[in-house]
Amino acid sequence: MTRRLFSTLLLAASFAFAQQPAAPPAGHDTHAVDIPGLKKELFAGITEADFLKLSDKPKTVKVVLVATLTSANYGMNFNGYSHGKAVFTIPKDWTVEVTFINPSPIPHSAIVVEKDMTKKLQMGAPCFDGASVPKPEVGISLNKAEFQFVADEEGEYAFACGFPAHAINGHWLALNVSADAKAPTLQLGDKPAVDAK
Repeated sequence: MTRRLFSTLLLAASFAFAQQPAAPPAGHDTHAVDIPGLKKELFAGITEADFLKLSDKPKTVKVVLVATLTSANYGMNFNGYSHGKAVFTIPKDWTVEVTFINPSPIPHSAIVVEKDMTKKLQMGAPCFDGASVPKPEVGISLNKAEFQFVADEEGEYAFACGFPAHAINGHWLALNVSADAKAPTLQLGDKPAVDAK
């Protein structure tokens, strides 16, 4: 009973938190105040160079998504970015290996959806087989999860938080799958796109 009550309260608090007006999409906020309760050891040592890296396997790229890396957008960000202000471009038919980290006590998740789905309260099923953490609508707290998928269809997608109301409040990054792309790239805010290394 106590656990159910705690879960209900946490869900209500998270939903109320998500209902706050979204901050302007200023991009990466490295000077933001720390969010209390973060398990910082989960993302210790991770830098921008780790957000997108080539794997040892052919046509495979590794993506790291850290929820609540900063307090930008009320903590509803991946790697400090929100509202699609970081853009991953993946060549069609490449495999994407994702490490999702949520150091926050507030539940978050990661799911790949069509870009237009970020305007909805709930995300539904992922666009590609296996393209989400388990139970993205429930999320995880103070933990990490991994998943992988093959980006086998061109289009405009998003790495979104699947927890209800988070994506609509800006907790998503752009993901473009392109048959013309020769290598995976990542553009962070207004910086030029860089190739995965």
